[in-house]
Amino acid sequence: EEEKKIISSQPVEKNFEFEGKVELNPKYSFQNFIVGTNSEFAYAAAYSITQGPVNDDYNPLFLYGGSGLGKTHLLHAIGNEIKNNDSEKNVLYVTAESFMNSFINSIKEENNVEFREKFRNVDVLLIDDIQFLAGKEGTQIEFFHTFNSLVDKNKQIVITSDRPPKDIAQLDERLKQRFSSRIMIDIQPPD
Repeated sequence: EEEKKIISSQPVEKNFEFEGKVELNPKYSFQNFIVGTNSEFAYAAAYSITQGPVNDDYNPLFLYGGSGLGKTHLLHAIGNEIKNNDSEKNVLYVTAESFMNSFINSIKEENNVEFREKFRNVDVLLIDDIQFLAGKEGTQIEFFHTFNSLVDKNKQIVITSDRPPKDIAQLDERLKQRFSSRIMIDIQPPD
């Protein structure tokens, strides 16, 4: 309870700043990703999207599987490789929880336009752990529109989850359909 008081007494910033932005981790690359029979397809698909223009077959790319199987590593590797190939590309890595928190803060601070500019003006959106949007109706609506905006502009989206879209309870059917519309790859534990 004391922690809540401290947090609520902090001044509210009037200018929107993306909260929870995580820089790409340079330690995560394709060169040090351990490829096994369980992750060959995920590795190949992830690498292929870094090599040229956006391919509709891989947009969005949806990677799912249990914890510790390399989904986050591949997200960072994608971002790092794209930035290495073209430093001018605007690559944004974010967790679904950070997306949600930033959206909530933009509403509180009445900075929705700045929020949308931040997320809809990227070349590549890498979003980790999308299952955390389950049950968050307002955030799902905002993500739905962000998703559509990026796809309409031919921008790459890569999403990870601990399960396939159809198994994410309380996820909007429109999002399930969009996430399932292209390549979905199940990363299994190694044998």
